[in-house]
Amino acid sequence: MTPTALSVLPGTAEGPVLATTEPLSFWGGVDPATGRIIDVHHPLHGRSVTGCILMMPSTRGSCTGSGVLLDLVLSGRGPAALIFSEPEDVVTLGALIAAEMFDARLPVLRLSPEAFRALTRQDAARIRRDRIEAGPVSIPLNPPATGTLDLTAADHALLAGDAGVAAAQAMRIICAMAAQQGATRLVDVTQAHIDGCIYASPANLTFAERMACLGAKVIVPTTMNAISVDHDNWRRQGVPPSFGGPAQRLADAYVRMGCRATFTCAPYLLDSAPAQGETIAWAESNAVIYANSVLGARTAKHPDFLDLCIAMTGRAPLSGVYLDEHRLARRIIDVDLPDGVDDAFWPLIGYLAGKLSPDRIPFVRGLDAAMPGTDDLKALCAAFGTTSAAPMLHVDRITPEAGRIGAGADRCRITLEDMRLGWRLLNESSENIDLVALGSPHASLNECRLLADRLKGRKVLIPTILTTGRETVTRARAEGTLALLEEAGVQIIPDLCWCSISRPVFPVETRTLMTNSGKYAHYGPGLSGCAVRFGNLEHCVDAAVTGRAGTGLPDWLCKTTPEKDMAPRPDGMS
Repeated sequence: MTPTALSVLPGTAEGPVLATTEPLSFWGGVDPATGRIIDVHHPLHGRSVTGCILMMPSTRGSCTGSGVLLDLVLSGRGPAALIFSEPEDVVTLGALIAAEMFDARLPVLRLSPEAFRALTRQDAARIRRDRIEAGPVSIPLNPPATGTLDLTAADHALLAGDAGVAAAQAMRIICAMAAQQGATRLVDVTQAHIDGCIYASPANLTFAERMACLGAKVIVPTTMNAISVDHDNWRRQGVPPSFGGPAQRLADAYVRMGCRATFTCAPYLLDSAPAQGETIAWAESNAVIYANSVLGARTAKHPDFLDLCIAMTGRAPLSGVYLDEHRLARRIIDVDLPDGVDDAFWPLIGYLAGKLSPDRIPFVRGLDAAMPGTDDLKALCAAFGTTSAAPMLHVDRITPEAGRIGAGADRCRITLEDMRLGWRLLNESSENIDLVALGSPHASLNECRLLADRLKGRKVLIPTILTTGRETVTRARAEGTLALLEEAGVQIIPDLCWCSISRPVFPVETRTLMTNSGKYAHYGPGLSGCAVRFGNLEHCVDAAVTGRAGTGLPDWLCKTTPEKDMAPRPDGMS
């Protein structure tokens, strides 16, 4: 096939080629202060993206990557250009904001597989207006998508500024994203969830305060993600004003724009959680995956900044998993279910399923006999989002749309040996534990109760921190669970979560931490600079009261699992 290249966002650039076949989350994967890749599990760990023609199939993980990319561009530490081989929204939106609001242009290209492979073999590349050149490779660039959007009269009025400068700016950004996504019209949403309130970089604050100063207001009910400080207590916790001040200003800017100060990364635990089939606009990767997969609501994985634009207009590009055809599973993953699994099984399977399906929605089967609860599914979805770019997954006989399987879906398997390898990958550290980190994503009320029950009559020996949402804290306090946890020595922190916690709230002397979160086990080493151990809640409690963690595999990973019956299913799926 003839190599082709699409100019998603135009511009010129040149630089050395930095290529990988594995997607990367910019948030938690790239340090905005240095431009270096900090994801210890990524092949490019330690390399700098600054000045490079950065090539990867797509991104994965956090919606906050758009803010990291914007900050890199504005600080001069960004890549010279971004080249993908698959559709990509998160950092593309960051580049779009840089051009639209700050006149800082970063070319974004999408290459056919043939062109992508040819370019990865070159040491350097030059992007011109009409082509990309690298050694003997010269590929013409197709112009950016300019498809006509079928806008309503109300949409045109917003673009014309009838609702103010900020709303017009928001609608221009939405229309530009819709064009690059191939959408032909927009869709109404009933609610939004803002992820851009995390102080991932100064660029997040710059964007929010600029929009607030322009008079931005949300017009649909809008919740807010966890922020980067305990809003009311960061000063007494010793957080330096140089960080705590901007982080609080960022949260306050979104509250001024009409967002609800929920400060949780688990909006599906709130009373406002959407119903099956409801069209919403959420950001925050674990929340998006849970909403689509478990609740059966409909939301794209919206990047930071686009989340606010949609909340201000009530309109989103009608593309991706808003449409039936894009909610189909394109890969079937059979899981060899061990006997006697515990709560650590679910994040481990989510992590491995994401690795096996980094670019498409999977249908995971073989899990129903273990009867997962909502907390199990929360852990599975969060871990899946760290290793896959897909906005949802289906679990056979568990999730509401599990019958949606595309024709020609391929198949793979997670074996017991795969689980053992995954377990060891997330447990590359010593027995000595300095910190226990719980609540990533934010702990539910049930998880708070379970922790209190496991600690009954015991005291923690090392710092043990549980992060959760404000509403959960209120309910836990009312029923006495909070008092039990505090009596055992657990520190409960609202508003922020482990993926945004910073020192000194994160104990400065920590060298090795333990968590029951597959999400934080993945991001923790890069974000904290510490070694990480992963285990179930009981393992974490044992570590909390002794300061040590066992090094062996859990019992359910030591057993031999018989081959599963792979006869054709009644639904005709083999």
